[in-house]
Amino acid sequence: MKLFNALSLRQWLTIPFTALVFGVALLIGALSYRTGSQAVDTIANHLLLETVARIGQAIDRHVVGSAAVLEAAFPNGMAAPDSIDADLAAMRTRFWIATSLHIDPNNYVYYGNQRGQAFGLWRFNQQDAELRLKLKPELPRQLMRFTGINGELGEATLEQKVFEPRSRPWYKAGETATSHTWTSIYIDFRSAELVATRARRVLDAKGVFQGVVATDLSLQRLNEFVRKLAISKHAVAFVIEPDGKLIASSRSPNVAKQADGSNIRINAVESDNALQRAAYAQVRQTIDAGRKIDAAVTQRFTGPDDEAVELAFDRVTDDAGLDWIIAVAVPRSDFMQGVTANVKRTVLVGFLGALLAVAIGLGILGWVGRDIKRLTQAAHAVGEGQLEAPLEVHRDDEIGVLANTFRHMQHRLRTDVLTGLYNRDVMLRSITGHIERGRRTADVIPFAVLFVDLNNFKLINDHFGHDAGDRTLIEIGKRLREAVRLGDLVARYAGDEFVLMINEVPSREAAERVRRHIEDVLRAPLQTVDLTGLPEGVATGGSVGMSLYPDDGESADDLIKHGDRDMYERKRVLNNPQPS
Repeated sequence: MKLFNALSLRQWLTIPFTALVFGVALLIGALSYRTGSQAVDTIANHLLLETVARIGQAIDRHVVGSAAVLEAAFPNGMAAPDSIDADLAAMRTRFWIATSLHIDPNNYVYYGNQRGQAFGLWRFNQQDAELRLKLKPELPRQLMRFTGINGELGEATLEQKVFEPRSRPWYKAGETATSHTWTSIYIDFRSAELVATRARRVLDAKGVFQGVVATDLSLQRLNEFVRKLAISKHAVAFVIEPDGKLIASSRSPNVAKQADGSNIRINAVESDNALQRAAYAQVRQTIDAGRKIDAAVTQRFTGPDDEAVELAFDRVTDDAGLDWIIAVAVPRSDFMQGVTANVKRTVLVGFLGALLAVAIGLGILGWVGRDIKRLTQAAHAVGEGQLEAPLEVHRDDEIGVLANTFRHMQHRLRTDVLTGLYNRDVMLRSITGHIERGRRTADVIPFAVLFVDLNNFKLINDHFGHDAGDRTLIEIGKRLREAVRLGDLVARYAGDEFVLMINEVPSREAAERVRRHIEDVLRAPLQTVDLTGLPEGVATGGSVGMSLYPDDGESADDLIKHGDRDMYERKRVLNNPQPS
């Protein structure tokens, strides 16, 4: 009672209100942290899965390309000749076409038969190649350079050693496999880069084994792609085999040089990056537990220095025996830095508000609470795949910075950074959404999907540098955007590939007119890059494949694949016109 009597009326009025507002300020900080943490969980999960998917797409492009190369070299069902010299001209033509499909990375296709003969075609670029021929088992291979698909063979030079195809690992693997197969990943002794070989057995007209056709897949470009991924300050992304051997990594090399000068592959458990070692241990634990990985998995675990780490990983397999694991790990502190700083500032503002007036503090509570709720709702919408979800938060303080960062993240998730066009994910979602709306309303409105691939784009990069290549992609993207109507969509699909969705196309003839218009637009000389230094006769512009909904497919994946195949067929016809 003495304490109560010692306090003045002013103190009685001030102390409870001050304690209340200080308590409210602390509550605001706790709620802000919790809400921000929930928003970060949604955004982090989406970012990790998006990054894993991007790496998976890069792997898929390499793998699918190698299968197409073997199919072009020896189409399934084509009988192999008893002797290579009986089919030499036709094999040279097919192998040229095969190495044209994905000249980077599949620029080398080769074949060996049970007689000990060998035939290989190495492409240096779009025009120059080398024929590697061995018709007698006891003799070394002949190496003959030539230019163009039907160019005259140069003077033959002989290899120093006798190449015996039947003793090579790729031949033995293809000989025993019933379909496509991958050899073990090995280190190329010339470049010290990782290489995998895809092989397939070839039969004669009676179904008897005759030989093996194969192509090498350099993994250097995949490693460069992973290294250039911009995730966060301390994040790590890597691709491994199930035994932990690194294929690609954003933080450490995949090959190490020994004291004797030889090279060995690095296992993830030997990585000099602690987060990578910890992430692999978590992946290994999940696999050893027998969990089947049919889709990307996300987890949170305690990493180095007892720090929480967000992890996503997926398994990539194919019918040829490929079995790789993609993993992306990000310390949670990388995501929480902005949220933690914002919470501290919010608490400080609340405490200052308590000293000024309770009303101002309550006003700040409502003001901050509404915008944080909007941010959470927007983050939840993005987590559900609604990348266009609006965020009506317009402020200049820390929450405004967080909101602007969120809007920028939304923009990056749906936009190709270089060209400003929509990205692959948005295009696939748009096509799928268009189809689903038609099904819901039972009103099928035809539309066209155009698949654009630039001609000789790699040649532009090789001659003028990647800056010229980037300017080419930017100009082509602008042309495509200006060539279609306001309601049509244009997206950069991958590399030098673009996809257009042309709405409300009444007929195939109308779609064909649009395709010809797009080809005319692509054919016009570039304004931002001077191509006069290219070799004479090199075609530029682009090839445009076309698919119509619903005639050519009833899903986004089917329409894209049909357009891709049609583009390659159109490229083949235009580049190799039949004689009249």
